[in-house]
Amino acid sequence: MKLNNTLHIIFIWLTLVTIGLISRSYFPIDETRYVTVAWNMWLNHDYLVPYLNGVAYSHKPPMLFWLINLGWAVFGVNDWWPRLVPSLFALVTVFLTRQLAARLWPQQHNTSHNAALILLASGLWVIYSTALMFDMLIAFFTMLGVLGLIIAYQDRSLKGWLLFTLAIAGGLLAKGPTILLQLLPVALLASWWGSKARLSIKHWYLPILYAVLAGISIALLWAIPAGIHGGQEYQHAIFWGQTANRMVDSFAHKRPIWWYLMLLPVLLFPWLLWGAFWKGLLKTVRTQNDWGIRLCMAWLLPVLIAFSFISGKQVHYILPLFPAFALLIARVIENTHGSSRSQVLLISLVTLALGLLLVYLPSHLQSHPNSALWIQTLPQWLGWLTIALGLAVFALPKATQTATVTQLSVFSVSLIVCLMFVVMKSSNGAYDVRPISKKLYDLELQHVPIAYIGTKYPGIFNFLGRLPQSPEIVPQTEIADWFAQHPTGRIIALFKGSEKIDLQQVEFYQIYRGSSKLTILNHQQWLTHQNMQADAVD
Repeated sequence: MKLNNTLHIIFIWLTLVTIGLISRSYFPIDETRYVTVAWNMWLNHDYLVPYLNGVAYSHKPPMLFWLINLGWAVFGVNDWWPRLVPSLFALVTVFLTRQLAARLWPQQHNTSHNAALILLASGLWVIYSTALMFDMLIAFFTMLGVLGLIIAYQDRSLKGWLLFTLAIAGGLLAKGPTILLQLLPVALLASWWGSKARLSIKHWYLPILYAVLAGISIALLWAIPAGIHGGQEYQHAIFWGQTANRMVDSFAHKRPIWWYLMLLPVLLFPWLLWGAFWKGLLKTVRTQNDWGIRLCMAWLLPVLIAFSFISGKQVHYILPLFPAFALLIARVIENTHGSSRSQVLLISLVTLALGLLLVYLPSHLQSHPNSALWIQTLPQWLGWLTIALGLAVFALPKATQTATVTQLSVFSVSLIVCLMFVVMKSSNGAYDVRPISKKLYDLELQHVPIAYIGTKYPGIFNFLGRLPQSPEIVPQTEIADWFAQHPTGRIIALFKGSEKIDLQQVEFYQIYRGSSKLTILNHQQWLTHQNMQADAVD
């Protein structure tokens, strides 16, 4: 059974990776920025300090950039390897989740099988499995750290503490101090989820302290030389800014406290819409005192509450909590017997509603000129396919919970993969900056000066265009002076959807992020645009 489960996991993962890689390019601006930082590291052969636009890049530690460069050293520079790196971490995290479930509930053999599939098929996990982001690395190191804690707790072995130390060090090098928020609460709450007889200061709390200090020391082996090499500003940023900048205005919510809670049914789709989970949860609360469930709650609640109070919430910040959610769901459904159609009714209704929206929305938005153009091109058959999947899930025969988990996993992945493939293909023109990047590469081959209008350039084009250097950053008020110095130069200008521009008077343009337009203009074309703007004001 374990072999079959492993094959199921690998097959689903391969499907996700394949569809993800062929359906889209790097999304601006985050993915394009991160791969550009890795590209600069490759060009400069400077593996100590990451750079963006010639300035030390302090926003993220270097582990992801190192791994990308390692793959390029083996396979050559390519587009697929950087996005495969987080996917590999996602896959290993699924297997570690299965291993942890087997340790927490050795008598419930189906729980480990179910936990792995539940994690793999959760909505947000599916979407971010091929995203070039740092959160899958943190999810892996969080999972590794919790597994290390349980090994140390159950076996009282050095192996567990070594894994916990490695998780701290790896997490610090992957995304900074956030790993401490992920791991320290569950470690320090051991007296609640575990047996106090095993938790003496000598055998538990001191090893936690030693592991944290050792993990920080390992990270400092990079941070200290990097701080010296990168200069005083970079040094301050990596030692203080990693924490302080993320806590600024932490009580001035950009989104409400309950934002994550509101989104959980969507992010964990379809599992929180499954009636068996709620039935099992009620039964668990009433009848059982399960230390594994307490562990999951000690892992989940402190981090979720902390992130709810911190400003600048993003859905991917809670990806490291998804293994805990999967473990909790897999355990509580063991307290129910079989799954009926009534338990999947809500999943079916939500899917049907989504299908009807996809049938109706594209044609409706054609009368709204400011709507994203790519949504208007979504094929109507995508909506009908979604409706068919919604009917199919309701028609599932009554089965064991393990069989239903497998069926719902296939349903979830099928639905999300279809949506990803079609939506990405429809929107890729708006989010794929390869055409303009290739044009910029051709201009650089001709030694044409290039400038980007604005005060910040987020590295959108460098890697996809294989540009040896970034465009010069020039504020709009200084464009005239720049053209005076570079009469044969070109400027990159972004026009929002509501801004008027004569597309016949540009050298190159493409739709960008909805209805905006990325353009390349020469001096005369820029003057023509400025005159049009002045006439419009008059």
